[in-house]
Amino acid sequence: MARLLSVNVGLPRDIAWQSRTVHTGIWKAPVEGPRRVRRLNIDGDGQGDIAGHGGEQRAVYVYQDASYRYWQEHLGRSNFVPGQFGENFTVEGLADAEVCIGDRYRIGSAVFEVTQPRVTCYRLGIRMEEPDMAALLVKHGRPGFYFRVIEEGDVEAGDEITRVASGPESMSVFEINTLLYLPPHPRERLERALKIPALSRGWRRSFAAMLAQKDNPATGNAGLGPAASPSPAWRGFRPYRVARKIAETDNVTSLILEPADGHPGVAALPGQFVIVRLGPSATPAMTRSYSLSRHADAASYRLSIKREAHGIASTYVADELEPGDIVQLGAPRGSFTLHQGTRPIVLLSAGIGVTPVLAMLHALAAEGTTREVWWLHGSRNGREHAFAAEVRELLGRLPHHHSHVCYSTPDPGDRPKVDFDSTGHLDQQLLQTINVPQDGDFYLCGPAAFMSDLTTALHASGVAPDRIHTELFGARPSLTPGIAASSNKSAHLPPGVPGPGPMVSFARSGLNVCWGPSYASLLELAEACDVPVRWSCRSGVCHNCESGLVAGDVSYQPDPLDAPADGNVLICCARPQGDIVIDL
Repeated sequence: MARLLSVNVGLPRDIAWQSRTVHTGIWKAPVEGPRRVRRLNIDGDGQGDIAGHGGEQRAVYVYQDASYRYWQEHLGRSNFVPGQFGENFTVEGLADAEVCIGDRYRIGSAVFEVTQPRVTCYRLGIRMEEPDMAALLVKHGRPGFYFRVIEEGDVEAGDEITRVASGPESMSVFEINTLLYLPPHPRERLERALKIPALSRGWRRSFAAMLAQKDNPATGNAGLGPAASPSPAWRGFRPYRVARKIAETDNVTSLILEPADGHPGVAALPGQFVIVRLGPSATPAMTRSYSLSRHADAASYRLSIKREAHGIASTYVADELEPGDIVQLGAPRGSFTLHQGTRPIVLLSAGIGVTPVLAMLHALAAEGTTREVWWLHGSRNGREHAFAAEVRELLGRLPHHHSHVCYSTPDPGDRPKVDFDSTGHLDQQLLQTINVPQDGDFYLCGPAAFMSDLTTALHASGVAPDRIHTELFGARPSLTPGIAASSNKSAHLPPGVPGPGPMVSFARSGLNVCWGPSYASLLELAEACDVPVRWSCRSGVCHNCESGLVAGDVSYQPDPLDAPADGNVLICCARPQGDIVIDL
């Protein structure tokens, strides 16, 4: 019979790790006597990162003494204590291969339901003094699992554990864990998993996303990685010739680019971007990412680039690049693309953020869509309002269109109700005033503050999160769970003497850095340069760090449990094998 061996609790604490402060509740210690188990946790217990741990469906973490014995032998360790794995319940029995999602158990006077396997992050590696521990738990099929509290009550060490109900579909914790993290991912098992009501919402979303991939492994693991997009049409860079150069406004220049290598181009999806290498051959290349600003066929691409006050690349484009010059282009990439359907389409942009949504408008006009299309754009004034006439012409082709343009500081010659519709900014009040439909698909691009404010406004208005699609120019926001906040720093070269290794180019950050042997991974190099990064496991499991690999090759240590999408890289466990370009 299964038995509760130890009840372990602990409140979050701050610890020092790699010159940073980590807030974590993974240190748990046994307690004597009965403890009250409540809906969200056990009395005296807490979680440091509620986004990744805790909550109603992850109230109590369970780990087995059989796994303790397994890891002691595998790791050659004998110093484990109850709570070593951050678990609340150390138990005898309840093996991951036998316990099923949806099973219910009575322990003491409380009743629990199994909701999901553990999602293991880097903090277990800190606690175990084994950096790859997150990957090892999955590879060896010993993740442990979470309980939801069905009936609150008291528990204590020595209590018997009795199963009082069996979960539908009889899918074990081991099977569910393997289905998410390890290939293959059979459709029939994904469909079965989605029939289990007790399975937590996050895991259900992951399995639904994997089903929607339609068995296309080239797009990676949609249950873990970024939104799937088509594989890049080519690896590395191809030469493109500047066919035309157009001054759209005083500070926006468009380039019409055509293939220069004798091979046909490929069509891009509206909303996608390309990585561009600029600069004379005698100087280090400037690597930047730019959205395509019109529906791109195979014959040519259009990039529209705003001159920034201290922008080396944008100044080079405006002042030095000439028709006939050659630039190097990576293949179109990105998942900020139009979704099929019948719902209204709302295109919101500010400043040069107009470019990807303008490409979408081109595509909608070309297909003669009958969907309702809303065009909402913000600019300072008419002098900086790029593509105004082009947009009016495209909207004129659509039978069901609406348009609203805001100028924040209009010039005296700007005509209200002709050149622009209102003074100010796009915000929640304006969206409500002009009756923008809440049931539409929303596509947003612009400065970071614009994106944040509009996304918050749409959420507050009741727009479902999966209908809000965003594209942010420049570096994306970091995701570093549990790390104490620090002041934002611009990307920079790492301290010390440049490394002797290959060149690593961070395209969005505009930074070229030589690899050195002191870095264990591309993630560590990016962190040394304050390049914004996203991660959680740091060992090739969670795919939060998945990023575009535009050019070059990498090796992995450890190997990822599931490969990233074609043209992507897991930077947490990758090292460069020659010069590379990453979309970071």
